[in-house]
Amino acid sequence: MKTRKLGKGGLEVSALGLGCMGMTGVYGQGGEEGEMIKLLRDAFERGITHFDTAEAYGPFANEALLGKALQPIRDKITIATKFGFDIDPQTGQRRGGTNSRPEHIKAVAEASLKRLRTDHIDLFYQHRVDLNVPIEDVAGAVQELIAAGKVKHFGMSEAGVNTIRRAHAVQAVAAVQSEYSLFWRGPEKELLPALEELEIGFVPFSPLGAGFLTGKIDENTKFDEGDFRNMVPRFSPAARKANMQLVSVIKSVADRKQATPAQVALAWLLAQKPWIVPIPGTTKLHRLEENIGGAELSLSKQDLSEIDREAAKIEVQGERLPEAVLKMTGH
Repeated sequence: MKTRKLGKGGLEVSALGLGCMGMTGVYGQGGEEGEMIKLLRDAFERGITHFDTAEAYGPFANEALLGKALQPIRDKITIATKFGFDIDPQTGQRRGGTNSRPEHIKAVAEASLKRLRTDHIDLFYQHRVDLNVPIEDVAGAVQELIAAGKVKHFGMSEAGVNTIRRAHAVQAVAAVQSEYSLFWRGPEKELLPALEELEIGFVPFSPLGAGFLTGKIDENTKFDEGDFRNMVPRFSPAARKANMQLVSVIKSVADRKQATPAQVALAWLLAQKPWIVPIPGTTKLHRLEENIGGAELSLSKQDLSEIDREAAKIEVQGERLPEAVLKMTGH
């Protein structure tokens, strides 16, 4: 697989990363540990070298899974993890909202290093902006971790442009992670132009619209009881029914290219900027292979124009996240 660079600091990763959150839950049941370890190693064998996790996934279970799976190939891959929520280090229980106090960031880094079975974190994201801590203090704490060799690069997730600029002035931000896909194009207005100006990479999560753009979900789909999508307005049955128009646009291009809708959706994202690295997640090998095919699919200018033209006629229905979560995005 081809590689891409995130930021100006030399962070080189596979053009497609692997989002690992779902392996330990969130979208219903996670996978069985042995199967997920095999899947992570299969991803590496197929060219993926960038793996995305967070202390909050589980909490803790996801990092522990990656530590076990990736330790034998640690020097051949990059791992991104995240700090920023207030989680009890003993129980793993959420104690409240965000916590990016410098001493907490450093404690999280130490705990993550142990779980990941490594001596450094390649990309350390602030998971959500903490409105109670100046972003300059956050950037300064990560800068100290970088100076100590425990972290290689600083990232931010779901942060607004002004916050990114302030952080970047203290410690260079290598990558920003936010939702972006044909299902949610919010970053195009302000975020992408700012990242291009500052030479910061972009790592879209939910590049397949939490599965919707694969064409495998319709208004009759029933999600597992613990599935996050049950709480998302965009995944209400009425919204799903209306939003199928967008899937039809993608599917028409996919049929012509002898590809799947998921592959077209990923190829579209990769075609937007050379510094975009999507991180689709999966717990299934056949989906992993399908996604990798998206990184190998080339869309012509005509294909891209058709997608943009037809998608512009459709107003996607429903908020992308529950209201309580949207309030924590730092915008």
